[in-house]
Amino acid sequence: MASNARSSSGASHAGPPGLRDHLARLFPGAVIESIEPLGPDTGATAGTTKAAGYGLPVRITLLDGGERRELVWRTASANAFGHDRRADRAAAMFQAFDDFTGMPQHVRAIDLGVIRQTGELVSTRDAGEHYLITTYAPGTIYAHDLRRIAGERVATPRDVDRVDALARYLAALHTPIATPGARYRRAIRDLLGSGEGIFGIIDGYPAGVPGAPPERLQAIEARCAAWRWWLRGRDARLCRTHGDFHPFNIVFDGDVPMLLDASRGGCGDPADDVTALAINFVVFALEAPGAWGHGLGVLWRHLWHRYLAERPDDDLLAVAPPFLAWRALVIANPAFYPRMTEAARDKLLGFATDVLDDHALDPAWAEDLFR
Repeated sequence: MASNARSSSGASHAGPPGLRDHLARLFPGAVIESIEPLGPDTGATAGTTKAAGYGLPVRITLLDGGERRELVWRTASANAFGHDRRADRAAAMFQAFDDFTGMPQHVRAIDLGVIRQTGELVSTRDAGEHYLITTYAPGTIYAHDLRRIAGERVATPRDVDRVDALARYLAALHTPIATPGARYRRAIRDLLGSGEGIFGIIDGYPAGVPGAPPERLQAIEARCAAWRWWLRGRDARLCRTHGDFHPFNIVFDGDVPMLLDASRGGCGDPADDVTALAINFVVFALEAPGAWGHGLGVLWRHLWHRYLAERPDDDLLAVAPPFLAWRALVIANPAFYPRMTEAARDKLLGFATDVLDDHALDPAWAEDLFR
């Protein structure tokens, strides 16, 4: 369909191909006088020039019913300041649309949308929450296996075979990313500072959690913050990762695992995935006396052995402590596991603290929790 808006002679061709048609839908009958790109710091003096911004703005001038209307159309730029993923940039645009409206003496947000591959603009200004439709994974959640082992106090050969399958899956998944850029640094920053990271999880603890007083959580947080600088610069460790590899995100249909809910950009340190799975063997045993020696402890030991045999990594145990601490903090938070006893929480957080202090994870140390 032809655009109702008419371009005046000399108008520059900035913006995507669908911008003009979209303006015609927003302002029927208006004439596009000009569309021109704006620099990040137009009009600055030499000494105060701002070199980079968070968007690529385009200035639009319309003649609408005898009135000149000036607008700015913008997209978000990918950069190392928390905007490297498409989801980051989408979140920034949605936040801007929500914030601009309520701010006095501020430019108004007129529209919000997405750009199709064809260049067409599609408005989402009337949208509420996002949704996601996926395929269905038949089978049984792996956590059911761990509950059974905790109850029966013994791991079967099939249980060991399933750990083999999970170790092989992770070893194959954890392929290095050749040009990591700032992504490893981002992964470590998110480990600590994101809403789902260590800071956010600790902020989510209610007052008076047995076994997790504020001073204990603060001490763990401080230890983890120090680890950020020790991990900084290890960009070569960046691999493809699942990002949330725990037993409630693993489904077995027969002996083939299917994964749910990959997250955190699909890249990070392989220690994230391995510790996310391994710590659950400890957790399920803490609440089931006698379930460690011939049961969940067998799986804990076998996972470390098998994964490192499939994918040798001399530094895995050296970088594992903050990742294990993060998962311990999640599990110890009653928002996620409200029935955990004080004794189990105390042991779990104590284990995480000891590993952080020793600057490495020795899998054999888990045995001390059950003596």
